[in-house]
Amino acid sequence: MRTAIYPGSFDPITNGHLDVLKTSAGIFDKVIIAVAKNSEKHAFLTIDERIKLIKESVMHIKNVEVDAFDGLTIEYAREKSAQILIRGLRAVSDFEYEMQLSQTNSALAPDIQTVFLITKPEYNFISSSTVREILLNGGDISKFVPLPVYNYLTKRK
Repeated sequence: MRTAIYPGSFDPITNGHLDVLKTSAGIFDKVIIAVAKNSEKHAFLTIDERIKLIKESVMHIKNVEVDAFDGLTIEYAREKSAQILIRGLRAVSDFEYEMQLSQTNSALAPDIQTVFLITKPEYNFISSSTVREILLNGGDISKFVPLPVYNYLTKRK
């Protein structure tokens, strides 16, 4: 069984994230969306809120699980017996950072590969931070996030 980890903060999950996830789910036997508990970042949504919204957004994709983790992504991947890390790319500007991260992970765990997946063009400008900015300034985020996220965030404001 080929297990892939799709790590990130997903604060909130966007349609771009879902695009990468759907592609991943078509390639691998199991994909675990791993929500990072990053103490360095000031989160917009709690871990529990993010997990709930992701589960509601991916319930139609059978081979996807949602989990949270703390610490190094590569250690979490080992704990889950995953062979692959999924990283989404929106634009060329993402590549340098993602390449460095991939090479660091490869040095730590040569047996775990990183796969880069590119979002469809209609999603390549969407980021969680952009969604938050639009929402906090009264804009319409309906085109950028899954319906469960839209419903929750517009009620939460």
